[in-house]
Amino acid sequence: MSVKGFVSAVAKDLQENRGEREELYKEFHKHPELSMEETETAKRIAGELDKAGISYEYVGDTGIVATIENGEGPAVAMRADIDALPVPEESGKDYASEEEGKSHACGHDFHIMSLLTALQAFNAHKDAWSGTYVGVFQPGEETAQGAKDMVENGIAEKLPKLDVFLGQHVLSSLPGAHVGTKPGVFLTSAASIRITVFGKGSHGSMPQLGVDPVVLASSIVMRLQTIVSREIGPSDTAVVTVGSLQAGSKSNIIPDKATLLINTRAYDKDVEKKVHAAIERIVKAECEAAGSPKGPEIEYYDVYPLTINDEELTAKVRAAFDEVFGDESIDITPQSASEDFSYVPDAVDTPYVYWAFGGFADQENAPGNHNPAFAPDLQPTLDRGAEAAIAAAGAWLANQ
Repeated sequence: MSVKGFVSAVAKDLQENRGEREELYKEFHKHPELSMEETETAKRIAGELDKAGISYEYVGDTGIVATIENGEGPAVAMRADIDALPVPEESGKDYASEEEGKSHACGHDFHIMSLLTALQAFNAHKDAWSGTYVGVFQPGEETAQGAKDMVENGIAEKLPKLDVFLGQHVLSSLPGAHVGTKPGVFLTSAASIRITVFGKGSHGSMPQLGVDPVVLASSIVMRLQTIVSREIGPSDTAVVTVGSLQAGSKSNIIPDKATLLINTRAYDKDVEKKVHAAIERIVKAECEAAGSPKGPEIEYYDVYPLTINDEELTAKVRAAFDEVFGDESIDITPQSASEDFSYVPDAVDTPYVYWAFGGFADQENAPGNHNPAFAPDLQPTLDRGAEAAIAAAGAWLANQ
């Protein structure tokens, strides 16, 4: 059976159950939960799996692994992240978030529905395929905690020996309903860095009696701008962002410390190491130059690995997408976003393929992920996410 024929057979219920799926999607969208707090989201997913008669196990508090065994054949896993963001929704949708200060502003609700729909379709049409299909519902992607948590809680013991691990993300950076693939490096590594520098408090009218951490932190911010422009080669790519600088509380008080929150991105581990070394060198040197009474505190957190697609397996997925989606299967450039997706396949020594699908018909005016207005078009996004999940797995599981 061709992959296109396989998708037609397995996904043939999508039109019939579209209304039901849209209503379920809206429930996920209206009730977002933050990273590692996805209790009700996990319960709703488990309830849908129960209704379909699909076997599953919890991994940690809110992670779920669902497994459909269907005779001899390859074993394919697909991951969906399930957490939301501390971002108030401003999409204007009539199904907007009902949880104050929280929203699915990254599109994980579409990922949940794509995987749930694929699992239900595979379970309902076992005559079209053989092997094992595994759905991994992962918490805590937005804080880089969830994949590690599933590894630490023994996900390896709950998975068969896998042939491939699959993942996808809805984005505004490619046309609506299109799927974009890329072999090799697809997403950057990332790290957040909390840096505290110390001064000596004083009255604002007597600056000579203190060491001003506001001036110190400001000097650091300006010097950090030279890392990418003067230390990273023109053919390499890196991002250094100072997202927060906090110090003091009153205009006439020189505080005794300042805190900077920095975020870095890179497509190469050596480049990332160079960026981090430069940040630490600059911070320490500026502290010494300012006469800081003690050295800085530097803490790394929310650390994400590179996402590097297996080239041979990506070609296999791309061929399936070309067959099923035609001109809507396209190349995509490396994305400067980051993911903790690869922690799990790396932990179980499995090659992986990660791709993107477009969520907005009006791509030119589409808000980016994490924007308060980010809420992709309900259709055809909902269907396309499910179809892509089914087509990619079909490259391995379709009956020949």
